[in-house]
Amino acid sequence: MTSHPPAKDHLPVYDGLVRERGDVVAEVREVAERTLDQARRGLAGDPGARQERTSR
Repeated sequence: MTSHPPAKDHLPVYDGLVRERGDVVAEVREVAERTLDQARRGLAGDPGARQERTSR
């Protein structure tokens, strides 16, 4: 017998953690996408690809 995970839109434990701590997964995904874009531009020779670090 194979158990199926709960529907993606109904994950009470995850929802509770997001309410308490913020959506860390979404934040990490956003940073990773920006980093990947910056790396691609840098490798392509874009002089504006370098950005200063931002503090939180």
